[in-house]
Amino acid sequence: MSSNIVKKNQLSEEAPGHNPGINTSIEVEISLFINRFKTGVWLIGIPSWLFGLTDRSMAAYTDGYISPIEVFQLFTASFFFLSWLYLKPNNSLDDSLNQEGCLCPTQAGQYELKKRHMISQEYILPFPYLCQIYHLLNLKHLETVHSFSLSKLKILNISYFQPTSIGGIIKFQTILDSPVNPLRIWRQPIVEVDLILHNPYTVELSIPVYDNKRIIVIFHAVPLTEKEHQFFIEIYSDLNWPKPILQVLLHFAACLTLFEDLPYLRNLAETNVERLFKLSKFSNHANTLLFKRFVELYGAGTEKTQLMGSK
Repeated sequence: MSSNIVKKNQLSEEAPGHNPGINTSIEVEISLFINRFKTGVWLIGIPSWLFGLTDRSMAAYTDGYISPIEVFQLFTASFFFLSWLYLKPNNSLDDSLNQEGCLCPTQAGQYELKKRHMISQEYILPFPYLCQIYHLLNLKHLETVHSFSLSKLKILNISYFQPTSIGGIIKFQTILDSPVNPLRIWRQPIVEVDLILHNPYTVELSIPVYDNKRIIVIFHAVPLTEKEHQFFIEIYSDLNWPKPILQVLLHFAACLTLFEDLPYLRNLAETNVERLFKLSKFSNHANTLLFKRFVELYGAGTEKTQLMGSK
């Protein structure tokens, strides 16, 4: 099984290409790094100058007499200290990301998106694309398939469901029963999670954490053949954790959940795919409302493709 799975992990820093938007984003990041480096050096210089002034002042008053040379040294040190304060780096580049300035709104949005991007993972899985979509849109799988990684997380209720012209949105409350659940470092015991079907290939999972921060996971499932699909995982977050540490944790979490997926997807691929469509058409179970919406919008074409591939 493992030999059939091609995995590519990459951090949020992507290689520049010929896209002008990407090149602009890289230039902005370089400018921000230089600007913040200057600010850091400036901040370090303030206590250094204060220490020098204090040392010169104490040395001048030690013998109870201030010589002209000591007065000149104090004057010179004070002059350079005030000059250092005046040379504070300009932070207008950071401010311009949130207002009209040297960056246009589109560039500012691209920078903000790139700043929140944590990890990317890419796989080629030897299972039909429909199996992955069914798994992503079935809320019950959070309690069953991922009972280990989510430490037996429970779904309390479905609080909201809204079909859209190309997908749908469902909101549901989840609870962490165990007081030692490791997920408590990310979120409150009870939160409302959003699951969004954006199009036939893209599903978004939005999880609230502390202080109005969120972790957003974007899944892309693209059919390659009738028996395999390409699977992308993109994770974004505005948590104020050190980014390298957060990236390592998110990579581990994504790999663990995918490892849990494999046995279930294998079993699902061995069942009759057509049966999934027939059952969903007559099911009103809250856990599968989003998959039912997928079948209503895209079921005819997808089912035809699956049946043709099985012949």
